[in-house]
Amino acid sequence: MIRRLFLAGGIVLGGLALTSCASVPPAPKAPAAPLGLVDAFSGRATGVGEFKVWLTGDERRFTALLNGTVTGQTGARRLTVVEDFIYDDGDKNRLTWVFDEVGAGRWNGKREDTVGVAEVIEKEGVIRLTYTADFVSPTGTTRLGFSDVIYDAGGGLIINDAIVTRWGLPVAKVQFKIQR
Repeated sequence: MIRRLFLAGGIVLGGLALTSCASVPPAPKAPAAPLGLVDAFSGRATGVGEFKVWLTGDERRFTALLNGTVTGQTGARRLTVVEDFIYDDGDKNRLTWVFDEVGAGRWNGKREDTVGVAEVIEKEGVIRLTYTADFVSPTGTTRLGFSDVIYDAGGGLIINDAIVTRWGLPVAKVQFKIQR
């Protein structure tokens, strides 16, 4: 119990120290080309990523195999993206996003671990994705907020940069590089 209080207190204090850190990742100055959700995630692709906790310096690396399919007509499309994760420690996980187009440049999404609806905005050549998810670990479930910016870096490379928050405070970052 004392250990949990110490860890929780450390996260809060660390989060307060990090309040000067951005809670939304910046967009690139000039993406290589405008990018929409369907362009980024339809078809098959492979990506490598890293989750890094600022307070502790802990890192978790992963590879993900993506398979995205689109159904429906423009204005009412559905994009389903199956993500097969393989972590550097050998752990594996499959998550599936289902995004529904709700207007020009706007999508709503859901995944097995999301709380509520994820919001996607395609604007100025980049994709912004915000959502809350429950992260399950051997010690319990942690609710985290994610704010992603996804852009075309050129040469078939798509970058997904994310800031992760807990209790509204930035605590970690994720970078995921997808090769198309």
